[in-house]
Amino acid sequence: MRELCRAFLHRLASLFRRRHLEADLDAELRSHLEMAVEGNLCQGMSPEQAHRQALLELGGIEQTKEIYREQRGLPMIETTLQDLRFGFRILRRSPGFSVMAVLCLTLGIGANAAVFSWVEGILFRPYPAVSHQEQLLALTGTARAESGPTDISWPDLLDLQRSCTLIDSFIVSKIMGTTLSNGDRAEVMVGSIVSANYFDAIGVHPILGRGFEPGEDSGRNAHPVTVISFQLWQGRFKGDPQIIGKTQRLNNVEHTIVGVMPDGFYGTFVGWAVQFWVPASMEENFEAGGYKLEDRSARWIEAYVRLKPGVTRAQAQQEISAVARRLEADYPETNRGRGIKLWPLWQTPFNNSGTLLPTLEIMVAVVVFVLLITCANVGNLLLVRSFARRHEMTVRLAIGAGRGRLLKQLLTEGLILSAFGAAGGLVATHWCSHALVLLFPARGGVAMHLPGEIDWRVLAMSAGVCLLATLVLGLVPAMQIGKIDVAAALKSDSAGVLGGGAKAWARSGLVMVQVSLSFVLLVGAGLLLQSLQKIRNTSPGFSTHEVLDTAVNLVPAGYDAQRAQNFQDELLERVKALPGVESAAFARMTPLSYRSFSSTPIAVDGYQHPSEEQPTVQYNEVGPDYFVTMGIPLLSGREFTRADDEKAALVAVVNETMAAQYWRGRNPIGERVQVEGRWMQVVGVAMDSKYESVREAPKPFFYVPLRQNFDRSAGLYIRTPLSPETMATALAREVHALDPDLALYEVITLQEELDRSTSPQKVALTLVGVLGALALLLAAIGLYGVISFAVSQSSRELGLRMALGADASNLLRLVISRGLTLTGGGVLLGTAAALALTRLLGNLLYKVSPRDPLAFGSALVVMTIASLAACILPGWRAARTDPARVLRH
Repeated sequence: MRELCRAFLHRLASLFRRRHLEADLDAELRSHLEMAVEGNLCQGMSPEQAHRQALLELGGIEQTKEIYREQRGLPMIETTLQDLRFGFRILRRSPGFSVMAVLCLTLGIGANAAVFSWVEGILFRPYPAVSHQEQLLALTGTARAESGPTDISWPDLLDLQRSCTLIDSFIVSKIMGTTLSNGDRAEVMVGSIVSANYFDAIGVHPILGRGFEPGEDSGRNAHPVTVISFQLWQGRFKGDPQIIGKTQRLNNVEHTIVGVMPDGFYGTFVGWAVQFWVPASMEENFEAGGYKLEDRSARWIEAYVRLKPGVTRAQAQQEISAVARRLEADYPETNRGRGIKLWPLWQTPFNNSGTLLPTLEIMVAVVVFVLLITCANVGNLLLVRSFARRHEMTVRLAIGAGRGRLLKQLLTEGLILSAFGAAGGLVATHWCSHALVLLFPARGGVAMHLPGEIDWRVLAMSAGVCLLATLVLGLVPAMQIGKIDVAAALKSDSAGVLGGGAKAWARSGLVMVQVSLSFVLLVGAGLLLQSLQKIRNTSPGFSTHEVLDTAVNLVPAGYDAQRAQNFQDELLERVKALPGVESAAFARMTPLSYRSFSSTPIAVDGYQHPSEEQPTVQYNEVGPDYFVTMGIPLLSGREFTRADDEKAALVAVVNETMAAQYWRGRNPIGERVQVEGRWMQVVGVAMDSKYESVREAPKPFFYVPLRQNFDRSAGLYIRTPLSPETMATALAREVHALDPDLALYEVITLQEELDRSTSPQKVALTLVGVLGALALLLAAIGLYGVISFAVSQSSRELGLRMALGADASNLLRLVISRGLTLTGGGVLLGTAAALALTRLLGNLLYKVSPRDPLAFGSALVVMTIASLAACILPGWRAARTDPARVLRH
């Protein structure tokens, strides 16, 4: 074994001493030759005979050298190095071809790597710096009466924590925020309410100070402490090394800063970079609805669990479901019909991973299509180039080169191209890793945070794509080597414009693949475009273009409830008096915003719900004139008035779906509904509208007067034909007249709010559109290359046709018909593929069939135009053929 290792190391070392060893070899052979010549001269031979006999005895100088080289070196590595040198030399001789091939591969591999970096950074490993993310699962509630997931109450979470043995940690992480005045505008800070074990459970520790201690997440407003992010420390506090122990006012409560998190940690919410964390004991200060830590019916928690090593999700789910059934039996008033569900991180329903999952699923399929188109395009380039090198390959075969040796050379050239493409693709991926956030509008002045993650998995995927591209790029021209007949190949041949013979089918097949895949992407882009247009043109049930939305958060400014009510009343009177304002109203929640409406269990007088269900309905707190301002028609009854205050009888307005579901054809006006133990009288029925998504199905919903459930951070809605910019100036003036220390949120129309709510569809459309345009360009280039090559190879046929009477228009039609024939074949294949694949868009389509004829027809028109454009130049060259010159040569 030792001798083998020594021999291998000796052979390996010889690779780096080639010149020295070659000089030694020359000297040694020259010495042997001279001694052999001297011996022959002593035997009486003439000098010429002596030299010739010496050469014969040695067996040939070069042959002897090759034998020695094989014994001293590593032939496989040496031939590989030779192939690499030859490959670089060949590619350098054709810079146009090389640049085009590398550029195509860069786009294809870069698109794949970018999308996979988004998948890795948003779905699979979304939380930088968090350890062992594969053991993390999202935790939500379920309800038999509701289709989607629900939040969890704090008492339920404590019971789960005490009863589950397969789970290492239960981790609370609820996103929220606060506002700080910044001149005329309100600066929004994104924060998170967390459990005391949060930082220890996720394995991230402060670089200054400490995290939260056990017990700091219990008690009512008992622990006003905060941990801040590295970015906030560097930005707002200028990297103050003495920051620990200082205070920051958050929602008008002084919080002591006890820790600073490391750079690169942004919290555990996909889509927003968290800037500060507070313990759950401070929940009431940041969440509307009062103190919830002791209320089992108050469901507000967004949580994760960390499994113990070796525990599967199925095992943990089984244990949690058993605990949930016990809670349902022990607390029927609050837990009837409710369960607990675990989700993998990539399906987390309470952040943007769940929102972006359908889009990223589609993008994975799209970039695979683009990669196939890229490989087909470069394969076509290599195929055309292999025909140009046919004579070279024939000569090499004729002088003794093996077909395997030529195949290795071609694979090496493909490896060089794909390696350059992969390198360029990774550079493009680095540039695009944060590009996804550019497609999402900022909300409240806060930009989203959706970085890609370029880790070893993305690099391994890129290496795999590179190897796949190498095989494809090397095997395409290699197929032609196996068909070379050395004797026949020395004779020239020419294919016709219509591409008969074995040469054309491979090129044509690759072009048809490109056309078919491009057609599928164009159909997908057409479907998404129609869907987005219908979403944005569909009425959400309220006015959008002439209603403005803004807010003045009074909590951080220290307003108590009474002072806040007085401020809102005075501001409302001032706003209504402004020129151009038709009406105005306050409400706690904005429809179609990123915040969720509150929900509560209800009981309807006279309605018997199934014993296994506990009806839960969402609601909004709104002020007088809300319905007229929003443009939501009242079907019966009345709107809220100033008289519906905290001293008046409790009242509610229900939507038509709630009226139909719980009163079943009876008039609900005057009927009662119980909310949180209090009976309310229904005074109105409003038309259904959209609340959280334009795509949502009609669902029960009700409204209560803002004065009877007051919130200091309510939004202001203004019906006016004036622009947001004009109103923002006037509103800032009125707010400062009442309190110069207050600031406005951004002023936008509800149409802008609607457009923001459709961001996932817009992102999908943008990405599919960009990649579809890229695929179309690549397909057109491939078609142009095939037609152009066919024209150049069939010049003799074209000359004969013109000599026999064909005119320029005949040749132009011949060339264009060839291109349209290939396009037609590709479109047929693409249509079959699109009919099967566009169903994947179902989660993103709105009132559009996956087989919509308009989308297919539009894709056909675009594909035909691109094909005609690709064929025009080769057709024009064919029409200018000089028959006399061609036939003469």
